[in-house]
Amino acid sequence: MTRSIINSLLVIFLTLFLGGQTLAQDKSKVGGYDDLDKRELAKLLDESCKKGMSASCFELGLLYQNFKEAKFKFDGINYSAQGKKLIAEACTNGDQNACDYLKGEDRFKGSQLLLWSAIILMGIAVLIVTKMMFQDNEQFQVSQKLEDGEDQKTAEVKSHGIILQYSRPFFKRYVSPIVSQMKGKKKIKEKYRRKLANSGLTEVLTTEDFYAFKLFLIIGFPVVFIALRSFLETDWPLKLAPVLGIVGFVYPDIWIKGKIDQRQKEIVSGMPFSVDMLALSVEAGLDFVAAMTKVVEKAKPGALTEEFEIMIKEIKVGASRAEALRNMAWRIDMVQISSFCATLIAADSVGASIGPILKALSAEIRQKRSAQVEKEGATAATKILFPMMIFIVPAVFLMVGAPIIVEFVAGRN
Repeated sequence: MTRSIINSLLVIFLTLFLGGQTLAQDKSKVGGYDDLDKRELAKLLDESCKKGMSASCFELGLLYQNFKEAKFKFDGINYSAQGKKLIAEACTNGDQNACDYLKGEDRFKGSQLLLWSAIILMGIAVLIVTKMMFQDNEQFQVSQKLEDGEDQKTAEVKSHGIILQYSRPFFKRYVSPIVSQMKGKKKIKEKYRRKLANSGLTEVLTTEDFYAFKLFLIIGFPVVFIALRSFLETDWPLKLAPVLGIVGFVYPDIWIKGKIDQRQKEIVSGMPFSVDMLALSVEAGLDFVAAMTKVVEKAKPGALTEEFEIMIKEIKVGASRAEALRNMAWRIDMVQISSFCATLIAADSVGASIGPILKALSAEIRQKRSAQVEKEGATAATKILFPMMIFIVPAVFLMVGAPIIVEFVAGRN
């Protein structure tokens, strides 16, 4: 009984071993016997295939598909179709390699279709973009030349950050024209017109430009991220690209809010000197516009002097003093400036002399400025408490306690 079992196991082992050897030999032949031509190799594989070896049928099918030389055309056999038929039969008989080959061939056909479709669509897209680039290129160049102080504007753009500096040529050229033709253009103007005025960016960006800036950064930030990822050869996750697109859309709002806060602080710090100078000029006999001009000449260049220049220009082109003051209060949007403009408008409406009023305003502004400085000084101690507890106190304890601990440990030893 035991001997029969051992004999059966030996038969099974020899069968599997010899079958494996035959498969290995057949596969190595497909790789190419140097001493056999394709007809001889096909004959060997055909004999194995007829014996029911599906792997040989698969290899024979692959070989038939390579019968592309002129000498095989005279056989009157469609070797390509015959090869596909043998591969299909091998898959039917359970050869996994044949099935995988057929699936891969189907995927290749599908991918070829997708590839050519993508190439055609890319060609159409390139054609449209090229047409858009050169269609109104002359008109764009003329408009750029007609803009006053282009060099000065470029220098001003550089002062507002590297992102705006390198993004502006692209979104102003390609995205702003699209935004200017949108149906919701009126809502965009209403939403961003005052923000741009508050930040002092009306000479740099229009409302359409600002919204185009937001749309451009949706693509700009992910593109920069992918470029840096490829250049630095890092494994940053590509899932961050959509997040950076959202950040790109929100970034201009955060940026312009910081610009508004910075500009308002600059205006508050420049108000005491400017109002004093304005009061002295009016009391010296100058009218309001001449006094404003004198302030612009003598004061330190800044946001407040820019607003005074705009107000002077508005008065010179025909706006009333009250209208120019209201426009300045609207542009700056601060309580101090609104109070200043309202007081001057009230004095102008009743015909009162503005000299004493300006002196009173100057004293009030200086008093509020001093109170603000004292308030900031009082809160500085509270603000520095937590950094001191985190960084300074541990270092002091280490300097004082380390020698004591070392001495204590040495004394015990």
